[in-house]
Amino acid sequence: MNLDYSQDFPYKERIYLNNASTSRMPRSSITAMSDFLVKYNEFGPDSEASDNYVRERLGNLRKEISGLIKCRPEEVVLTQSVTDGINFVANGLKLNPNSNIVIRGSTHEHPANHYPWVRAGQRVELRSLEINETGYFEPESFVNAIDEKTGLVALSHALFNTGVIIPVEKIGKILSEKNIPYFVDAAQTIGCIEDVDVNKINCNFMSFNGSKWLCGPMGMGIFFCRRDSSDLIEPIQVGGESAIFHDDKIVHKEIPARFQAGFRNWSGAAGLEASIIYLKKIGISSIRERNIKLANLLRQEISKINGAILYGPEEEEKRTSIVSFSIQGQDSKTLVARLEKENIILAVRDIFSKKIVRVSPHFFNTESEIHTIVDAIKRG
Repeated sequence: MNLDYSQDFPYKERIYLNNASTSRMPRSSITAMSDFLVKYNEFGPDSEASDNYVRERLGNLRKEISGLIKCRPEEVVLTQSVTDGINFVANGLKLNPNSNIVIRGSTHEHPANHYPWVRAGQRVELRSLEINETGYFEPESFVNAIDEKTGLVALSHALFNTGVIIPVEKIGKILSEKNIPYFVDAAQTIGCIEDVDVNKINCNFMSFNGSKWLCGPMGMGIFFCRRDSSDLIEPIQVGGESAIFHDDKIVHKEIPARFQAGFRNWSGAAGLEASIIYLKKIGISSIRERNIKLANLLRQEISKINGAILYGPEEEEKRTSIVSFSIQGQDSKTLVARLEKENIILAVRDIFSKKIVRVSPHFFNTESEIHTIVDAIKRG
């Protein structure tokens, strides 16, 4: 079995391991976007032929995504980012003023899945779970945080800084039994963790994007809204695509149109569809296996460096391929900046107030790249 997919990606002289932020795109996806634009212009923009072509391509993408997360195609809303989907819920959820929202939260959370809930906390009570340095929380603290007034629980599936995987299915079972709405930020799992099933998670809403582990273009996000949960949210945008004007009032359409006012990133949709098809041919389980192999090699080599501190769990089943570390006596920002000058792209992230180096390999990275990175770090 071919384990070197690097030739499918437009490489130059740079080693890129910041896939948890934005991944590289395979050549086939870039070509798909170009082909879409050529064909769309050949039809004539704003013609019946181009409208039909766009409708068909968006339908195809929804089918691909619904297959990934095990939902209905009409439950797939196309957005520009993870942030869009989070804000749909945080700003639009119809809540009793006496209710509360429970989040993992704090400065240990990605801003996109923190700031919108902080703002929602201006109108209802906001509760943050107690977490340890890896970002994990004990089940007891979660159960104690929810009550009969809890209007929503919002969690990340995996953490952007340590790679810790949160047991969202176990939490979803508890919330389903209590009939508490559930939002999951899956930005760090879709495309690198197999068997992400919204039915097993029991979530009402989920948001992720196409430009991280799915290897799609920037400006493409996905918002999953369970069909029977769409009325829980008042759309925060409205336009001719999402509503009609009837009897002197705005009437919202059914999902997905209900939340999709003004979406126009059609070439991005073509690119994301191509990326998903490409990943499916490899197999998400094979991608997961490959990613963990690279992450384990990196953790093993980093642990040999004097003064190195690794973050996140040792057990591979509890983490993604994100590897976070710091080195005593070295400033993380300075280290990442130096490596970029050597054509090695990593990232600086925060764990509470501590700056750490984050490395996030994907399946197209190679063992030789891992060794090159470690050697460059050792040169200090």
